[in-house]
Amino acid sequence: MQSFMFILLTIVTLFSALMVVTRKNPVASILYLVLVFFCFAGFYVMLGAQFLAAIQIIVYAGAIMVLFLFVVMLLNLRDMDNVEGKPNAWQNLGIFAGIGMGLVILAYLSGSPGMSIAPVGNNPEVYAMGSAKYLGKALFMDFVLPFEIAGVLLLAAVVGAVALAKKKRA
Repeated sequence: MQSFMFILLTIVTLFSALMVVTRKNPVASILYLVLVFFCFAGFYVMLGAQFLAAIQIIVYAGAIMVLFLFVVMLLNLRDMDNVEGKPNAWQNLGIFAGIGMGLVILAYLSGSPGMSIAPVGNNPEVYAMGSAKYLGKALFMDFVLPFEIAGVLLLAAVVGAVALAKKKRA
């Protein structure tokens, strides 16, 4: 059952990701991206990381996608139908590069013997790793220095954004 769900989520994720980059309507692309994020949350649940799945849905599928939707709607992109119809050389190069990368990945996966999914089962240690308690303990004990550095960098970014956005007084 778990391998069936993995295959189903993989197919839906790949289809949705393909639809994100091929749709001309940016709102449709954003909605397909929301579906990709929900599929990622499904992968997290299958791996026993329920807290990460909830954060994935709340932060990415919720807040960030709403922000993207507001930006797209505020830009008022009505003239998207007037975009050139014929592909240029860079688009053709991108298509060939994507096909080449896909073939390389398929060749690697076909030769790899250990590409099976081990079911999580009822192992309590595996499910404990995805809990908020385990993540909090790891974050504030093992990774406290990188966490503090990331916090200082985010604070500097916010201060820089406010300084750049602030109008100069004459």
